[in-house]
Amino acid sequence: MLLAQVSVSRRPVVTYATAAVQEAPAATTAPAKGSQVRVRFAPSPTGNLHVGGARTALFNWLYARKMGGKFILRVEDTDTARSTRASEEAMVRDLKWLGLDWDEGPDVGGAHGPYRQSERTAIYKEMADKLVAEGKAYPCFCTDEELEAMKKDAEEKKLPPIYRGKWARATAAEVEAAKAQGLPYCYRFRVPSNQEVKIHDLIRGEVSWNTDTLGDFVLLRSNGMPVYNFCVAVDDALMGITHVLRAEEHLPNTLRQMLIYQALGFPVPTFGHVSLILAPDKSKLSKRHGATSVGEFRTQGYLAPAMINFLSLLGWNDGTEQEIFSVEELTTKFSLDRITKSAAVFDKVKLGWMNGQHLKQLPEEEAAAMAGQHLVACGLLASADSAFAKAAVKLVSKSMELVTDVEPEVRKLLAYPLAETLAAPEAKAVIDDGFAEVAGAVLAAYESGELAAAMAQGHDGYKAWINGVGKAQKRKGKKLFMPARVAITGRMAGPDVGDQLEVLGALAGAADVAEAGAYVPLADRMAQLKAWLEANKA
Repeated sequence: MLLAQVSVSRRPVVTYATAAVQEAPAATTAPAKGSQVRVRFAPSPTGNLHVGGARTALFNWLYARKMGGKFILRVEDTDTARSTRASEEAMVRDLKWLGLDWDEGPDVGGAHGPYRQSERTAIYKEMADKLVAEGKAYPCFCTDEELEAMKKDAEEKKLPPIYRGKWARATAAEVEAAKAQGLPYCYRFRVPSNQEVKIHDLIRGEVSWNTDTLGDFVLLRSNGMPVYNFCVAVDDALMGITHVLRAEEHLPNTLRQMLIYQALGFPVPTFGHVSLILAPDKSKLSKRHGATSVGEFRTQGYLAPAMINFLSLLGWNDGTEQEIFSVEELTTKFSLDRITKSAAVFDKVKLGWMNGQHLKQLPEEEAAAMAGQHLVACGLLASADSAFAKAAVKLVSKSMELVTDVEPEVRKLLAYPLAETLAAPEAKAVIDDGFAEVAGAVLAAYESGELAAAMAQGHDGYKAWINGVGKAQKRKGKKLFMPARVAITGRMAGPDVGDQLEVLGALAGAADVAEAGAYVPLADRMAQLKAWLEANKA
């Protein structure tokens, strides 16, 4: 790549063409294909892994796996005030939980390391020195006060907020004199004037900028740490990154990065800027909308394959109506040309539904084991292997969207909120329609042992018994089953009463339930029912 140098306003200016509006050169290499593809995910370890970052990582990972290329993890930790190793470890843990593995990175090494930017400062200094030696960058000794005065002056004159300090035109003698005084300085990139820089974005098409909108920007701070756009461009080039797939909020950074690629003679990667993820109210997704980090969704009981499935559809589709994908299907079907330009909406209701679909696709034993383990972990049950635990999980699992949904449902099986239910306004119709008559029959059957005998025969035994009650009282349908449900379970809704009794019959005793007071035995239920009937005699 040939660069011409001319002198304008006593300072060397790098230019790339001779037209009135100079046009920057395009990449000098053909787009990489197949195993040549090298993509990266480069998070800053300043917090948790946001779902937007996870979506970016996923798209890069899927493309690498689809093409047989390489997926690189690079940690951008030059923000020393906010970056922490604990945050990096949490991000790595979340990426691994999602199943996204990398071919090169801080923990696995590779031929293009180090993979933490804080460990690459010597590389950035070398590149900055190269640019200074070629007149494409220069030391700037301006103080914060001087820069603030320039900014204020530009605002008053309604000029673009670009650098207009003297160090862009300083002589070598002036620079050496400032260094001799021990003055702190940064390195600024000398932006070519009136140059049009273009990229063909895989998602947004042609995008262009004029360099006159951009002032000379900082490459290295006075403490030696690189500025984001400089180290990103250097790292992507030296690591051989062929495709930069990232969020659209990075699009404005591309101008600076393009100038750095060109000034250092680096090939330009292919760019693709993915749309933002919005909340249901179409505002930017934030913590005020609930969980936004991968770790939060993991602890709430979401499955990694469901998260992968859901994130993949935030800005991509395969052109069909299919919504449930396995990871294997996604690696086969994913393509960059199906990434959409419009913003994606994070619909947690749909995520819950999708998680439920993935739960249903798990082998029954695996889903039951996960649910049982959660019941033990939350302190409700003593064992995940008891007959009751297995029967209870099987009964409530059909309605689960999350593994954690099993806890409130099993609590409902164990509890008996009779007084609360009958005091609710919606129970009035049940009470007025002869609740006491059916409840009396339930109580009498318990005291005579008839109910226990029916329960011993399982669901069919209860069905035969309740139908006998209906025949005796000339009741059927809801007029029979609703008061019986309330009398036995204390609730107006839930799984089939016969199924509930069968599951409760699997209890070996209170020892199966770890949480004191969570389980109300049948004897205590009937005592409460009897007390209510006596207190509400006509």
